[in-house]
Amino acid sequence: MPLSDDWQPAATLEVLKLRARLLESIRAFFSGRGVLEVETPILSTAAITDPMLASLATRYAGPLFPHGQTFYLHTSPEFPMKRLLAAGSGSIYQICKVFRDGECGRLHNPEFTMLEWYRVGFDHHRLMDEVAELVTALLAPTLKLDTPERLSYREAFRRHAGLDPHTASSADFAAIARERRIGVPKDLTSQNDLATWRDLLLTHAVEPELGQGRLTFIYDYPASQASLARIQSGEPPLAARFELYLNGIELANGFHELADADEQRARFERQLHARAAAGQAVVPLDERLLAALSEGLPDCAGVALGFDRLVMLAAGARSIAEVMAFPVDRA
Repeated sequence: MPLSDDWQPAATLEVLKLRARLLESIRAFFSGRGVLEVETPILSTAAITDPMLASLATRYAGPLFPHGQTFYLHTSPEFPMKRLLAAGSGSIYQICKVFRDGECGRLHNPEFTMLEWYRVGFDHHRLMDEVAELVTALLAPTLKLDTPERLSYREAFRRHAGLDPHTASSADFAAIARERRIGVPKDLTSQNDLATWRDLLLTHAVEPELGQGRLTFIYDYPASQASLARIQSGEPPLAARFELYLNGIELANGFHELADADEQRARFERQLHARAAAGQAVVPLDERLLAALSEGLPDCAGVALGFDRLVMLAAGARSIAEVMAFPVDRA
């Protein structure tokens, strides 16, 4: 029987050295700004409630939990980092492994590296400035980028899909999908689910055009996509949220963070209801996070950046598997 060669790393030594240099540069960037590096647990007794994400779980039986306890591997370090913020940590960042079930492909691996940071006293616009500074500095040695641009969610749809996402009807979205030959799920054609229509056109018509040769920030998302962001009053109300794209690839997702514990609980409960309706596991929500928010989260903005995607772009690779030592098929 021939010996397998999949024991070898998927990434070249040159790329692994690039990863190391980028990690060193990130730490120097935050050290120079007085942002504290922290570590928080990978395991939690609570799980992400977002219906679009699935947590991996493991079982522990031993001291403190003699009858066994299910722990979830975090999909992001956000919740314990917010507990640190509420405890008075000041601005913080973390580089860590995160885990998401059911995600594997050119831009996904069930285990990947995330850079996440929170800036006390920042809103999402000021945080976009800092994200642009960091990413530009990290990519400058290998990529020549034009001046970053910012587009509202509405502007991005008007420019790349030819409609206003806040006022368009299901029929309007369907017409653009037919024109662009975008596959539409059968159950969507009979529903007036504007949020799903927006997501469909965002991923198939808008995102591929974003960040061509430059960093592109999209901000002012629909309130239905606020997740953990504040809602800005207006007509329509909008989420204080942004995403960063480069060459059609989403790199980062940031919020002016919601600090209202009651509103956060209500959102979690709506998400659990949506999970149940979709036949997904109804997971325990994070009561410790809610307690921290009740105690008082400082006014802050936070962002999560996919480090492996950043390395992929810096290395000129086609997939994140090429910039990981051992992606899931070699784990």
